[in-house]
Formats: sequence, C-alpha cells, structure tokens
Amino acid sequence: MNIVTVRRISQAFFLLLFLWFCVAATVGPQWWQLRGWPINWILSLDPLTALSTLLSTGTLYAPLFWAVPAVALTAVLGRFFCGFACPLGTLNQLTGWLARRGNTREAREARVQGNAHHRLQSFKYLLLAFFLACAALGSVQTGLLDPLPLLHRSINLTILPLADAHFQALSDEPRAYESAWLIGAVLLAVIGLNLLRPRFFCRFLCPLGALFAFAGRFSPWRMGKAEAHKCGDCRLCEEYCEGGCRPSGEIISSECVLCMNCLKRCPAGRMGFSVSPPAAGSLPMPAISRRGALAAVAAGALSAPLWRVGALGAADRDPSLIRPPGSLDEERFLERCIRCGQCMRACPSNIIQPALLQAGVQGLWTPALNYRIGRSGCQPNCVACGNVCPTAAIRPLSLEEKHGVGEYAQAGPVRLGVAFVDRTRCLPWAMDRPCIVCQELCPVSPKAIFTRVVFEAVRGGRVAAVRLAGEALDVTGQLPQGINLGSGDYAVRPANAPDATPRRILAQSGSRLTLDRPPAGWADPAPGDKLDVVVRLQRPFVDPARCIGCGMCEHECPVSGLRAIRVTSENESRSRSGRMLA
Repeated sequence: MNIVTVRRISQAFFLLLFLWFCVAATVGPQWWQLRGWPINWILSLDPLTALSTLLSTGTLYAPLFWAVPAVALTAVLGRFFCGFACPLGTLNQLTGWLARRGNTREAREARVQGNAHHRLQSFKYLLLAFFLACAALGSVQTGLLDPLPLLHRSINLTILPLADAHFQALSDEPRAYESAWLIGAVLLAVIGLNLLRPRFFCRFLCPLGALFAFAGRFSPWRMGKAEAHKCGDCRLCEEYCEGGCRPSGEIISSECVLCMNCLKRCPAGRMGFSVSPPAAGSLPMPAISRRGALAAVAAGALSAPLWRVGALGAADRDPSLIRPPGSLDEERFLERCIRCGQCMRACPSNIIQPALLQAGVQGLWTPALNYRIGRSGCQPNCVACGNVCPTAAIRPLSLEEKHGVGEYAQAGPVRLGVAFVDRTRCLPWAMDRPCIVCQELCPVSPKAIFTRVVFEAVRGGRVAAVRLAGEALDVTGQLPQGINLGSGDYAVRPANAPDATPRRILAQSGSRLTLDRPPAGWADPAPGDKLDVVVRLQRPFVDPARCIGCGMCEHECPVSGLRAIRVTSENESRSRSGRMLA
C-alpha cells in the first residue's frame, strides 16, 4: 500500500469521524446521540484554539491540551494534520480534484497552473498575526476562519438542519437557525473557491495552516528532491502538488501539506521524505513582507479595543442578548467562545441561536437565546450546552447548581434574565381578553408570574333584566357578539353598583343566561334593572426575585410576533452590571 493510499484512508477516517461527532452532538435517547461520545476531540486537537484562548485568558482549558501532541508531531513531521487529518482540507482537496481530473493536455496544463506557488499564499500568515493580536487583547476571533470551528458551525447549523427538515432522522422535529443562509454561504464560498485554485482556503486563508507552518518550520523530516541533478523536466510533482510548495525546485517547506502526491507521481523516484536536506534546496517560509506583518499585528491590536468600544456593553448593552445558562460574564465569554455551534446543535429546545450584531462585531455567530424559535424555553432539567462547550465559554453546570438547591441554595438558581410584561400588547391588559398562558407555564415554584383579578365591563355589554327564575336570567338588549359568554370568564353585575361582586355566567342560549350560584351580598335584579356584562381578567405580574429568565412564558405567549411578555438580560446571574436586585 503506497503512502498516498494511506493518506486517503486517513483523510476519509477523520472526515467520517468528524461527521459522526456532529451527529452525536444531538440530545436524545438513542445510543448514537449524546451519550459520552468525545464530540469535541477533533476541536481539541486545534492548537489555534488553544493558543488564542491562552493569550486571551492566560489559562489553558484542560481538554485543549490535546493540541500539544498535535504541535509536537508537526514539529517533527511538518504539516501532517493538513494532509492527513483536517476534515475541511479533505473536502477542499476532493473538490479541487473533481474540478481538474482528466488526462487531456488542457487538464494537465490547468493542474500545473492551479498548483503553482502564488505569492499571496503568505496572506494566511498575516491573518494569523491579526487574529493572535486580537486574542492577546481579549477578543477571540479565530473561530471565524479556523477550519475546525468553521466546519463544525457549518455542519451543525446548515447541513444537519437540512437533513432534519427532510428526513427527521436526527431530531424529532425540524430545526431552524438565524443567519443559517450566511453561514451556509461561507461554506459554499470556501468549497467553491477550489474551482479557482485547488485548496484555495488552505493556501491563502487558513490561519490554522499558517500556525502549523510555523510549528513545523524546523521539522527534521522534509519533502524534497533526493537527487536534483538527475531530475527530468516532467514537472509531474508540481502538477499534483496540493500545497503549491514548488517541489520541482527550491521547495517551500512550510507550504507542503504532505499530500505525498509528488512521491507517487515522480517517474524516476527522485522525490523523498527524509531527514536529509532537499538536494535542490528549500525555503523555510514564503516571503512575508515585514511591513505587512506589522500592519496585521497593528490592525489586530487596534481592532480589539475598537470592538469593545463599539460593542453593546455595560450601559449600552442590548437587553435582548441573553446567553445560555452557565455562560461566563460577557468579557470572559468573548475571550473563549470560538463560534463552533456545538451548544446550538446540542440544545434540545433549538433556542440557542447564532448572534449577529447584538454584541457588536466581536460577537458575530456567538450563541444567544431566542425564545421565539424552537419548541420551548430553556428546559429546567437540561444542562447540555455547558457540557459540550469545548472552551468553557459556557461552563458545565450540574442540575443542582442550575436549580440553586443543595450546596448552591445560598447562591440561588442560575438566572438568564427576567421577564417583563408589555401591557400595551398583553391580552388581559390591553384588550380585556382572558389569558393566563404565561402564569400557567411558569416552571418556577412558587411561580415567578402571579396574577391579580379584576372585572372589567365588556364594551357594548349593558342589558336590562326581564325575569330571573332560579338560575335562568332573561335579558333584553344587544349582548356582545363574537364572545362565548359561557366560557366561565364572564359575569353580570348591577350597572349602578360597580363594586358589587359579579355573578358568573355558566351558559348562554339566545337572550337567556344561565348563572352560577349567587355570591354573598347579591341582590336579584328587578325587571328593567340595568346589568353590565363583565369579564374576569387575571392580569399578570412578574416577581423579579423569582424569575430565572427561562423564556417559557415568552415562547408560549399567544401574541405572535413581538410577544406580550419578553425576557431581557436584566438581573442575569452571570454579571453584576445588569442586576436589578441586591
């Protein structure tokens, strides 16, 4: 078995393993769902994630130590991860090959031109410098272009939801994500750019590849010509080179992704991978402009503070920005979040969504809660998001800590925010229509939403009594139309005694009303006495000391669009700046 076949088997294995971990991030009872599978293992191999979080926080989250052996092997062998393990690199290589396969002269010329080294391949090193400068000042942006979070985000939020929508094989109902079209467009662009040049993203844009290039700069094992003077002029090595590293001449070692195509294609067997220096010479790195490098660092160092100034923080924060339970305070959260979408995929309620600009530019695609989407609010007995976060931007919670019981009783439950009733949209407040959906669904005990009963006269509901015989009251006049007076929410009371206790209506048949037993102090009306039809309203109020901001009320509010009760981030327990109560 030749080395190229081994590489292809390795690529297929890691790609399938990656896809399997994406599928297994779904919460459910099946063995193939979230049941202890190491779904973050490939993400943990990413040294760019480890380095950026180390720079931004000064600490290295324990699972990210897997990046150490990846760097160690790179220091010995070169960019083996790019050629043998990276799932996005595999997709890029596959699409580039499909676009240029064939044995015609035109196809061969296209391969030679496409795989030639380009001076702009140094641009990814400038992107790396930019991202690391941002991270050093506390703003982790590497997840935007780091291939592993990028592919995780794309698969989690676009590809798998498409499968859910058509087959419902992964989730029991279709999933939806805000800005999924944009995330999907980015993935299509990354794949589509391979039509211009093979592995376009890997060669020109990948900051992880640039970091691996630095890590393998002094690797003892290198690709290159073993005997330069015996090499012919076929240039088959360059025709099939995936890294654009110029293997037929003075090879650029840091650009070699160890595709091993040159070893297989060389008809004379002159290419080698050994500790001996390449016979034709080598360059450790492509030409990088010192001015460009300084500009990239300066741009990163300037961007992070500007994002903080322009972001919605402190008094200017967007109150609709609600982070998942267990999220660190906003500053530390943005120092760790890599936008991989793992928490969004794992959320069984489908309420964790990719943010756009609610937290400023630096918060793009970070997780935020949207209670109008999905099947419910934040489920009280779910702590999945914190247990799948690869960087602890959302720290893992136990159910005891989330509920504030046991040893956490003094701290109280984890609060995501607090609900506010919009009286201009609430049915009992604004339209005199009975509704207690929010109070009924509040999962807190004692409930955070309570009601106060009032009786309001129904518009056009004044009638005159004709005869009262037991529980049957005949009236004259126009009764309110389009209202089920027998629903149990309506009653009658004397028009001249607005403070009297009303008598409930049990049923209506034409102009005859069947009434409940008379309340204490009820005086039967005489013929001709005026009566008001009134509605019993239970108007909701929120106790901020008990509300945890779970969003059950907002999700189920019957007022579509802008809900009549909405949760905002005030009083969240993850930070002190927004607290309403001492």
